[in-house]
Amino acid sequence: MSLHPVLAAVTRRIEERSRESRGAYLARVRAQGNKGPRRMALGCANRAHGFAGCTVAEDKVELRGGSRPSIGIVTAYNDMLSAHQPYATYPDRIKAAVREAGGVAQVAGGVPAMCDGITQGYAGMELSLFSRDVIAMATGVSLSHDTFDGALCLGICDKIVPGLLIGALTFGHLPTIFVPAGPMPSGLPNKEKGRIRQLYAEGKVDKDALLEAEAKSYHSPGTCTFYGTANSNQMLMEIMGLHLPGASFANPGTELRDALTDAAARRVVELRKPIGEIIDERAIVNAAVGLLATGGSTNHTLHLPAIAAAAGIRLTWEDFAELSAVVPLLARVYPNGSADVNAFHAAGGMAFLIGELVDAGLMHGDAEAVWGEEGIAGYSRPLVLEGGALVQGAAVRTSADPEVLAPVASPMAAEGGLRVLAGPLGRAVIKVSAVKPECRVIEAPARVFTDQESVQEAFRRGELHRDVVVVVRFQGPKANGMPELHKLTPPLGVLQDLGYRVALVTDGRMSGASGKVPAAIHVTPEAAAGGAIGKLRDGDMVRLDAERGTLEVLVDAAEWAGRVSETEVPPGSDFGCGRELFGVFRRAVGSAEAGASVFG
Repeated sequence: MSLHPVLAAVTRRIEERSRESRGAYLARVRAQGNKGPRRMALGCANRAHGFAGCTVAEDKVELRGGSRPSIGIVTAYNDMLSAHQPYATYPDRIKAAVREAGGVAQVAGGVPAMCDGITQGYAGMELSLFSRDVIAMATGVSLSHDTFDGALCLGICDKIVPGLLIGALTFGHLPTIFVPAGPMPSGLPNKEKGRIRQLYAEGKVDKDALLEAEAKSYHSPGTCTFYGTANSNQMLMEIMGLHLPGASFANPGTELRDALTDAAARRVVELRKPIGEIIDERAIVNAAVGLLATGGSTNHTLHLPAIAAAAGIRLTWEDFAELSAVVPLLARVYPNGSADVNAFHAAGGMAFLIGELVDAGLMHGDAEAVWGEEGIAGYSRPLVLEGGALVQGAAVRTSADPEVLAPVASPMAAEGGLRVLAGPLGRAVIKVSAVKPECRVIEAPARVFTDQESVQEAFRRGELHRDVVVVVRFQGPKANGMPELHKLTPPLGVLQDLGYRVALVTDGRMSGASGKVPAAIHVTPEAAAGGAIGKLRDGDMVRLDAERGTLEVLVDAAEWAGRVSETEVPPGSDFGCGRELFGVFRRAVGSAEAGASVFG
């Protein structure tokens, strides 16, 4: 199947605008490559430091000399967070598999892994987005000893995978594979969890009932099962060819998961293609297509441009919007449906999704991958266990549940549902895959806030029980690190269910939990950078039109032109819970549209 003309045009445009920066990146990558074990180029004292800590005699001998490759493990393990707890046993398992394949593996370093689910609504959340760039730097530090011939990256959740990938791309000469740990088994259905949350927001159930529902939903080691940023990350790593085929959503502690981990460890020893060449313009376009086809996290309108930039590629919001118009929505996974990622995987998962998109010309099937010779098209054939052995199975051509995962011929929706809004208030993105068509155009008076706690207080006082556009500003990266505003979802959902016309406009984030309430997020320029969102006043009529792609304020033009934007960040966002350590990030960070990165 030939490429869809829009996919081809977007790819060509990205290649053209990236020609100089991509060329410079590849020149650096190729200059760093060499043919022998990298450690052999070090001085004797340097090499001795590199193997002094080895407790396995065979590994020590091989690191001291010889020709066996050395593999660095960069891990996000901690045992507080369910998604990363399974990684506790991975290093020893990986070392044994790498040794069996003729190499030596060492833990090169660890990166921090924080959980947005724990920090949500509290001060720590203001470190969340910045943690991505800290993780990128920690990955760079981990690999900076420059003794490794390949790398394995162990990470799952929201900022961890993008950070690991940005860091790995700075060592783009190394063959690198990402090793997932998988989602926890299904607990309390996500739809029921959402129902209890909304009942709590209405005061109809108490905190004990809410905690019980949350504990039944998040109940064991493994990734949370809703389709937020963590699981969008796993989809992206597989669709970009950095996972093994079918690796993204196998549950922790299963025979298949262990076999996939062993296979990744063995594969990196023989892999010759460096990550900097695998992640090219085709891979970036495939990632955007996968995000749109599955209704994935809006956080990736920040992360993908930042990842692309790390590889010398320039990706814009217009690229997302143009692809979204032709890429159909093929999945309904909570919050865009009632199913979870385990149901998605059981329905055919990544193998079915990739096969459908490649066959329809909506994906670069020839994009390179860490497994096989067919490129990403070969990922329609997942790795499976047969008689205890891991083999590449048959292509998955039929969905086991078309209500969860649909073919291109009969999609959930004709487009991906991610749109760019523009107008006098600036530019923003909106995810409409879970928003009913009748709720996609909202015109109502604004009520302006500077934090989500004030919104909740106004809701409890009954002040928002009317048609309203809730504006929450000073939530951008320069102001306070751009926290997610998930706590707004239940009260705004209540207002919408009561029949009010409701929307959210913010320079902050809503991420993978963006749901049924229309939300113009990532508004840029942000208020702290002098953006027009700082001009809004209570009572201003605001019109959000997701169909036309506009975000307007219906105020007399002369009056609007004469207003001065409020740019002073409210006090309290620059200290406490570690926030004082990130002042340099708030001063250096770029715009949301450029990836909200401190790397320029």
